Amino acid sequence: MKHWMFYCAAACAAIMTTTAFAETRTVWLDDLNLGMIRQGWGKAEAKTSVQGRPLRLQGKTYARGVGSHAAGVFYVELDGSVKRFQTTVGVDDDSNGPGSIGITLVGDGKVLFKSPVLKTGGTPAVVDVDLSGVTKLTVKMDDGGDDNHFDHVDWCDAKFIVEGADPKLVKRSYPPEEKIILTPKPPQEPRINGTRVYGVRPGAPVLYRIPATGVRPMQFSVRDLPPGLSLDQNTGIISGTIADREKGTHKVILVAENAAGKAERELRMVVGDTLALTPPMGWNDWYAHYDRITDAMMRQAADIMVSTGMADVGYQYVNIDDCWMNFVKHKDPKRMGPRRDEQGNILPNAYFPDMAAMTAYIHAKGLKAGLYTSPGAQTCAGCEGAWDKELQDARQFAAWNFDFLKYDWCSYQKKAANASLEEMKKPYIKMGNILKTLDRDIVLNLCQYGMGDVWNWGAEVGGQCWRTSGDLGMELERYHEVAVRNAEHWQCAKPGAWNDPDYLMIGYEGAASEGAEAKAFPLSPSEQYSYFSLWCLMASPLFYSGDMTKLDEFTLNILCNPEVIDIDQDPLGAQGHPVIRRADETEIWTKPLEDGSVAVGLFNRAEIEQPVKVAWSEIGLKGKQRVRDLWRQKDLGVIDTEYTAPVSRNGVVLVRVWPSDN
Repeated sequence: MKHWMFYCAAACAAIMTTTAFAETRTVWLDDLNLGMIRQGWGKAEAKTSVQGRPLRLQGKTYARGVGSHAAGVFYVELDGSVKRFQTTVGVDDDSNGPGSIGITLVGDGKVLFKSPVLKTGGTPAVVDVDLSGVTKLTVKMDDGGDDNHFDHVDWCDAKFIVEGADPKLVKRSYPPEEKIILTPKPPQEPRINGTRVYGVRPGAPVLYRIPATGVRPMQFSVRDLPPGLSLDQNTGIISGTIADREKGTHKVILVAENAAGKAERELRMVVGDTLALTPPMGWNDWYAHYDRITDAMMRQAADIMVSTGMADVGYQYVNIDDCWMNFVKHKDPKRMGPRRDEQGNILPNAYFPDMAAMTAYIHAKGLKAGLYTSPGAQTCAGCEGAWDKELQDARQFAAWNFDFLKYDWCSYQKKAANASLEEMKKPYIKMGNILKTLDRDIVLNLCQYGMGDVWNWGAEVGGQCWRTSGDLGMELERYHEVAVRNAEHWQCAKPGAWNDPDYLMIGYEGAASEGAEAKAFPLSPSEQYSYFSLWCLMASPLFYSGDMTKLDEFTLNILCNPEVIDIDQDPLGAQGHPVIRRADETEIWTKPLEDGSVAVGLFNRAEIEQPVKVAWSEIGLKGKQRVRDLWRQKDLGVIDTEYTAPVSRNGVVLVRVWPSDN
């Protein structure tokens, strides 16, 4: 018996010793797939700064580590047996300016480390976190609450202490989150939605579908409609032309009536030279269909815009992007053919047999149609551009009865004499002037990715909206950083002149390649609410670019909240922007509105839920305020000096506030 006890004790001791002293090894961050790191500028570099220089913090040079840039994030997949993550992190000594960053590490939904704001030349943070049992690590780099200028992040001697499998840098992931529908169902009685001001040039065709929710059938009427216009009482479609002698502002009273009740709303019809007095709203096919777009798909999108209620809250445009023309070479022979006819007229491919018939179909629903081309010889996809045929093409687009033109820089860089501002403006001045001579209104979207600070001159050359950055689809998980950059130009926005940070990409995108499966856009439910709230606060064009055939109840609840859309479509035309950005990754955005109220967005960019607070005095308000939650369409009462709300990870609470005596 004693011998058995001795052997048992020895064996147990051996097992305990093996467990206690299991072999560990070091896995360096710079040996992992740094292509998974998403960041604000440049790309992550192994063993050098983001600028390719030695990693240096407070005069000390490090041989190992990673150079990155805030704002940014990377995700690490672990097997639960990684023991620690260790690094010294700060702003690179040679960042060329006063950078500031914040670092947060979140493991399985719990904050493991949060740095103070780290600055150029300041003391770096020494990180040594226990990862025992952790399976998902999120490492977030923020801009320190100001901007991303000079925010060069050095992860020096960054390593994992590992017992089991190596850690892996992976594509973006987020904790499971329920798709909670916040927007209440529309009531049965009528509610008239959409823009309150509508711009049209004298002599140009008017097409306006009164957007109204409520049970159908519904009858429409209008008081004080300008001469030359008529109303279809069953569809609510206003059409006709207004003569030059009627220039000025006409206050029209729209009326919608059904069995449940009656609604009235004023619409100011401004007859003059300014179009798009509120940001245009609609759908663009690109992220749904890419080079597979067809006439049938466009008609189907128009049908769905009406049947889902999108048209009832103000969406108007059904727009074709690239690839409606013939290709010289394409895997589908029906997309190949001559680019122009003998008279030089541009030719659509076989999937668009009659462009005028297609626009007529869209117009019959009270909707508008948009088209795409490039000032260069070729479009981005390699189809025929408008180079040296601008007038002829514009007249053709007008003859086909299009209402919107996306004019994409693309190959024009091969035609530009140099990279000067004058050359950047040149093609847009030319097309802008041409469109003014046509007998119909065509809204001009300058798609040139923010070059030459386009926000300063886009309206001057005839544009109504202009892209301020690259394609958001290439960096969708960074939608908030894109919004912050777009909002820097808030003073340049006004009625008829809108900063455009690209399309709305929620719900499902189409397959980028033939035969592939459509998939959900990679944003959490909270991020989708945040995304749409930002676009509305910024008075951005609202163009959905997801798959219209896969619209579900959750996606429609975001796209079709009329009170949130009212913020975007407010006639004052002010662009909202962040007025408070805190080191805890919370932000307060405000947008003044025509009736004297203010839209306020409380954003939480952290990886965990936390309360976000705004004092009225911080945003220029005095006294008590009446507060309404716009997503829930719920009055929150009169609030004295400050408002606080719990906000989910990467989420938002969007409210509208009025002085309590209003």
